[in-house]
Amino acid sequence: MSKKLDRKHCNGCLNDFYNGGNPYGIAECWSRDGAKREKYRLVPISLVPPYNGLRLQLLPTCYSRSGYVKVKPEALDARGYWK
Repeated sequence: MSKKLDRKHCNGCLNDFYNGGNPYGIAECWSRDGAKREKYRLVPISLVPPYNGLRLQLLPTCYSRSGYVKVKPEALDARGYWK
């Protein structure tokens, strides 16, 4: 069984709203329990390739941010274009 992610890993995620910062009494996001941290590039949806200039970040597998797409390193070739 994996260890639950700390709330600090949710900073910037759309669903961080559900980690106690809401008027509905929801104390914890439902996705944190089964999430793991993996390496991704956060790519703005308006950015054109190549994306190799964007740094890799350790993000939860459930992480979602408005205006961005999470891209695994293996989805891009060495020049930063889609495979």
